[in-house]
Amino acid sequence: MPYSELIKNFERIKDYVREFYVYGFKSREEYNAKSARSYDNERRRIESWLGGYMSFRQNASGKNVFLSVDSRTVSHNPLYNAFRAKSFTSLDITLHFYILDALADDKSLTFRELLARIEDYLSAFDDPPEMDESTVRKKLKEYKELGLLKSEKRGRELFYTRVKDKADLQSWRDAICFFSEMDPLGVIGSFILDKYMALPEYYSFKHNYILHALESEALYTLLQAIGERKNTELTLWSARHSGKSPYRQTVLPLKIYISAQSGRRYAMTYHWSFKRIMLYRLDSIRSVKALKSEPEFEKYMNYAEKFRENHWGVSLSEALSIDHIEMSIRIEEKEEYILQRLKRERRCGRVEREDANTYRYVADVCDAAEMLPWLRTFIGRIVKLECSNQSVTDKFYEDCNAMLQIYGDDGDAV
Repeated sequence: MPYSELIKNFERIKDYVREFYVYGFKSREEYNAKSARSYDNERRRIESWLGGYMSFRQNASGKNVFLSVDSRTVSHNPLYNAFRAKSFTSLDITLHFYILDALADDKSLTFRELLARIEDYLSAFDDPPEMDESTVRKKLKEYKELGLLKSEKRGRELFYTRVKDKADLQSWRDAICFFSEMDPLGVIGSFILDKYMALPEYYSFKHNYILHALESEALYTLLQAIGERKNTELTLWSARHSGKSPYRQTVLPLKIYISAQSGRRYAMTYHWSFKRIMLYRLDSIRSVKALKSEPEFEKYMNYAEKFRENHWGVSLSEALSIDHIEMSIRIEEKEEYILQRLKRERRCGRVEREDANTYRYVADVCDAAEMLPWLRTFIGRIVKLECSNQSVTDKFYEDCNAMLQIYGDDGDAV
């Protein structure tokens, strides 16, 4: 039974999973944020969900635990199991079945009628649990928000009715299966797939970034805030603040960016204290709290669109200036694939032809230093590299000189 140990605070589990499987594989002796007993308890709980995907390595520092997932054999994200482990009370289960049964067969009842039906159910027990009106109202409100119930006002009374499932989910099973692994909020598709005992196993993915499932709650709340044009309070954590208290920032979320290279996800925001666009990695966000609506949302969204015209990745220079960069590369005959790659990966830049075998890449970006790893992939073809930010060209040629010292002046690597 993978979900036999339930949890009330999911944030604590995220901390442990993140600490062990995202930021580093610590042994029991190396983990000092909590007591050894807490470590053992949480490790056992995580193993109950991920036992089939965990491996161990013994070294001088002790026993290290890590995830081992082969996308050729694992077609469903195992980290979704953590979301199924949220704790609940016996009263939650009781109300779930009583409310849905009372409204079965398209019944439509008022709150008082529902309460009477629930009391009728409870009268069959010798020692029934106490059921106050406030608890029932909260459960009805929760189920309305989840889309399980709907309400309609008739005169002065509010009537509750079950929402029918009009979609033929079985015919959409393959699409939902693909959605569950590829969409940023794929955990929703995973829960829908729980309706079926047999899941399709013919999907496999070369690059499946399963660890980002842990960010689903933060992502969902951010998307809601963007849709409702609301400010948010972010509670943040980073590796640099490991062992320290989380810190908070008030921002206006504008867009979500996903790296096709690493799978990392970022929230583009307007930071009120710094008065500028800032990006936060979603795996550094512990929680998101929606605040008041922003009346000038469109104004700040325009800032985001302006930033989009000149961003290569997610970095911004300290001076908030735009770097102009030009790179001329030589492409020989029968090397059209290099030109195709240059055009495909140009992002905010453009490609111009200089002569029969030379092409120039031109871009204006927020931080040209972020382009260095990509620029290095053209070493051996670069005829000229110039940048308004001199430190970028200096760093590029320093790297080339370092390689020459390693491989020699006549080395093929350069």
